[in-house]
Amino acid sequence: MSPGGGVVIVGGGPAGLATARAFREADGQGPVTILSAEPHLPYQRPPLTKDFLLGQSGPDELPIEPEQWFADNAVDLRTEVSVTALDPAARCVTIGDGTELPYDACVLATGAEPQRLPVPGGDDPDVLTVRRIEDSLALQRHGRRVVVIGSGFVGCEAAATLAQRGAVVTVVTAEALPQAERLGPEAGGRIAAWMEAAGVDLMTGTELSRVERDGQGWRIQAGEHATLVADTVLMAVGVEPRLELAEAAGLRLDGGAVATGADMRTSEPAVLAVGDVAFAHNAAAGRPLRVEHWGEALEHGAVAGAVLAGQEREWANAPGFWSTIAGHTLKYVAWGDGYAGVHLEAGDDGGFTAWYRDADGTCVGVLCHERDHDYDRGRELVEGGEPPP
Repeated sequence: MSPGGGVVIVGGGPAGLATARAFREADGQGPVTILSAEPHLPYQRPPLTKDFLLGQSGPDELPIEPEQWFADNAVDLRTEVSVTALDPAARCVTIGDGTELPYDACVLATGAEPQRLPVPGGDDPDVLTVRRIEDSLALQRHGRRVVVIGSGFVGCEAAATLAQRGAVVTVVTAEALPQAERLGPEAGGRIAAWMEAAGVDLMTGTELSRVERDGQGWRIQAGEHATLVADTVLMAVGVEPRLELAEAAGLRLDGGAVATGADMRTSEPAVLAVGDVAFAHNAAAGRPLRVEHWGEALEHGAVAGAVLAGQEREWANAPGFWSTIAGHTLKYVAWGDGYAGVHLEAGDDGGFTAWYRDADGTCVGVLCHERDHDYDRGRELVEGGEPPP
């Protein structure tokens, strides 16, 4: 980008903020504008299903950077602003009031939207999802009986936290065990045991059929015969990238997201994409990956900001994240696009490590509970293309 040019970042989440921060840290010059649809400072999302949902932290503890940071770094954060169009040819974006904002470089950090299962009643707006502060606040107003649909990390974390808040929680999932498809049955069995010990009832191998209102509550048809009654329903079945701007602008899509190089540039060199919306080439993996991890949103932004400031940077680290379920912390690093086999090593202290390998015997992932040394070593093995121990 030429000196003095403007960077317009569409999206006020961690990826967008990380881009602005990295740009300034690399001595990037010129105006930087973040356009955020939300009314808040960019904030941490992981606590929304854990500490924040439990009531152990408040909204003032969520911002990634304090408000003064934006003034100190000459970053113009505009909240509650919708972006309706991106025009790569004219190098401008259009916001909700019709104003056109020119840019020298545009960064799409539009994130993802929670999915809803295509079942009768699944699209009812009072069936909750959790992605924003307001979602977690709504979930805090749960009734006594809560049904959580889905056993991904968001569903598992929220279910265990709600049980800790005193709710009677049932998880309905098509998986045989929580996270069995991603992590394997042995790890899934341990997660199931933690949740059951926390008081969560698991209905595994069960498809959701219908959600319908029942007075002030809900009736949930799960499987062919089971009917559940709930005061609150949370649907946690994954997310979909927000692609409307990219599609309308004619950017190349692949893997269900915006295709980028390892430098986060899209098919339009002046437009970059970061975070959940990106299907980015990973230089160490040698292939594009799409990940939905908090850490990767920050890493994508760090790469993009440095690149826009004129540095040579590539996304090359193995994606990873941490998750806390019923007081048990899991640490996971993996390329995330499958594995051929898994070997789980467990100790008498309750800790364990699962090593994932591909068909050639190369380590492609590691999952650890109370085994930090394996986590650190596992990242080295994954990124180095070495076999597991």
